[in-house]
Amino acid sequence: MRERLAGLTSNILNPFLLSFVVIILLAVESTDSASEALKWALISIALSVLPVFVVIMCLVRQKKLEGFFANPRQQRNGIYILASALGVIGCGVMWYFKAPELLRVTFIAGLVAIVVFMVINRFWKISLHTAFMSASVTIVTIVYGTAGVLTILLLPALAWARIRLNQHSPAQVVTGALLSAVILLVMFWGFGVL
Repeated sequence: MRERLAGLTSNILNPFLLSFVVIILLAVESTDSASEALKWALISIALSVLPVFVVIMCLVRQKKLEGFFANPRQQRNGIYILASALGVIGCGVMWYFKAPELLRVTFIAGLVAIVVFMVINRFWKISLHTAFMSASVTIVTIVYGTAGVLTILLLPALAWARIRLNQHSPAQVVTGALLSAVILLVMFWGFGVL
């Protein structure tokens, strides 16, 4: 029962779904109309979440990755390179077309985090699940204040799930969560969003 609950928690609170939700929230919060929000949400998802999702899905089907959310550290290298390249392209597109500031700064923070995690991944398998959850909690708290703080309750549940599934050690889930929150806060502070 605990194994099934851990698997369900890990699958629901996955990096792709969290990114999708955060992008939509930021697009809605930082634009004046539904059409603008939809435009920037679709552009953001097309530049970040969707391509990585499709590539991982194809690699899993071709048996080049062990699983969608469960794979050895060495299998992540190519995904990190792809995500970094998409991050650079995404940042360029967002700045060139003057995307809403919240989305631009979030893309920059995401690129910095991807590069830092890619370097760490050469030696250690940091938890992307808790990193994305922590970043999501941080963003939602910045944007929505006290109401956003409640999302922090999801972080321990996800950390437990990743440990229970033997995907990460306690140190890996904690490091992923702390590092992503710090990167996000530094970037938001540096660009004057805080």
